[in-house]
Amino acid sequence: MTISTIVYTSNTGFTKKYAELLGERTGLTVRPSGSRDVPKGSEVIYLGWVAASVVKGFDVASKSYTVKAVCGVCMGPTGSQLEEVRKKTKIPADVPLFTLQGGFDPNKLHGFYKFVMKPVLKKMKAKLESIENRTPEEELALEMVVSGKDLVDERNLSEVLDWYSGQ
Repeated sequence: MTISTIVYTSNTGFTKKYAELLGERTGLTVRPSGSRDVPKGSEVIYLGWVAASVVKGFDVASKSYTVKAVCGVCMGPTGSQLEEVRKKTKIPADVPLFTLQGGFDPNKLHGFYKFVMKPVLKKMKAKLESIENRTPEEELALEMVVSGKDLVDERNLSEVLDWYSGQ
């Protein structure tokens, strides 16, 4: 059996963008998690958004599909938080994990996440604003927290594409 589909769970659209870009580059079908078009047990690449170092939806996807690789879309830089995300999400050591910087849009948050993120964003903003000589990364983080920012970039998929081409 070979990888047939890219399955994703997206909250504000950044993960969906990466899934579609990856689909374009690999020729794989792209479907949202839970799609009836993807047979149970199919070999998939799973993409989910990261919150509190957990790839959302991985637990459900891993019960429905044979997950061959995981891409967690986060606010942090591509390639960051790998150890913590693997541990907190309980991704097996033999499953490749990639983190991709996606972005943040406070206007697209809803329900529970909007409620939870409001005080977190306020705290992050205050902390970042208190730094006198911010690094470019800190400036970017502040901009993301204050007004949101889309950092989806096809170049961030290079390691995923390298891994896939070796399959």
